[in-house]
Amino acid sequence: MQIRDLIPWGRERSSLSQRQAEADNPLLSLQRDINRVFEDFWNRFERSYAGANGFLTAANPRTDISETEKEVEVSVELPGMDEKDIEVSLTDDVLTIRGEKKNEREEKKKGYYLSERSYGSFYRSIPLPAGVDPEKADARFKSGVLTITLPKTPEAQQKVRRIEVKTV
Repeated sequence: MQIRDLIPWGRERSSLSQRQAEADNPLLSLQRDINRVFEDFWNRFERSYAGANGFLTAANPRTDISETEKEVEVSVELPGMDEKDIEVSLTDDVLTIRGEKKNEREEKKKGYYLSERSYGSFYRSIPLPAGVDPEKADARFKSGVLTITLPKTPEAQQKVRRIEVKTV
């Protein structure tokens, strides 16, 4: 195997005579078929993981984490879910978010019956910096976005020291 075989855009650049020689060689043909099987497998895996339309699914919701001197804020996109389907817990310095989404659809019309069910769940554990006050944690769910605010203790806020950045 050559390095150019590892680069997807390098595969099409082989010359016509080289492609004809590869077509005549049964071992190279076998290698090409095996490579295609693996590529198809990984492409199928990526599509199922990211959803049919390329967006992330409930199994892996988009999460943004930001930290300021006063608090840590975690935002999780959970479109189509209700607050009753979400569980948030804080143990030591780990924030855990769990949820599940169930969909059922039934349609009865003349000549056919349609019944669809889908289920998806997720589990996310986020390590937090020391100094988060668990008693003042707040979770809000609005328009499919879960926002968790975790204020820092006064001691943790006092430990923050700004360091001036100088140009050399």
